[in-house]
Amino acid sequence: MEYWDIYDSNKQRTGRTMERNDFTMAPGDYHLTVLGVIRRPDGKFLITQRALDKHWAPGWWEVSGGGVMAGEGSFDAVVREVREETGLDVSQAPGGYRFTYRRESPGDNYFVDVYRFELDFDEENVTPQLAEMQGFALADRAGIEALARQGIFLHYDSIKAVFEDGEEDSRKI
Repeated sequence: MEYWDIYDSNKQRTGRTMERNDFTMAPGDYHLTVLGVIRRPDGKFLITQRALDKHWAPGWWEVSGGGVMAGEGSFDAVVREVREETGLDVSQAPGGYRFTYRRESPGDNYFVDVYRFELDFDEENVTPQLAEMQGFALADRAGIEALARQGIFLHYDSIKAVFEDGEEDSRKI
């Protein structure tokens, strides 16, 4: 059984935990999720396509990520999630934390820490976790925007700034 820490509205741990994916959270309680965007030196981003048997958004495109486990830090979680899903190690890659956004919905309040790493890799280096995804692709910003316009790129409106060139975004919640 996996557990998440429960955070307050200021993104501070409360000392309480909850079972992962138990979406019966009390108002004012949040869990933490991470997204890890990987950009190659040629400007292409690694994107993954969700497995077709996923309950939510099967076949849609996204970037690697997932829930931060109880006691785990955000950076450790994004390194773990990227490694599990793609086989790539971003622990020493340039880049890092960009920004956090928050979502509130009945029973499922969460923060998302968004990271972007610069990593030189070949497609042969990617070992997709097929239980989570049906495949991957390398796409430039225009390609990702095209998927978003089709409505099949998860989180795009919340994370589109991470695909832009420039300095790290300092937005924090």
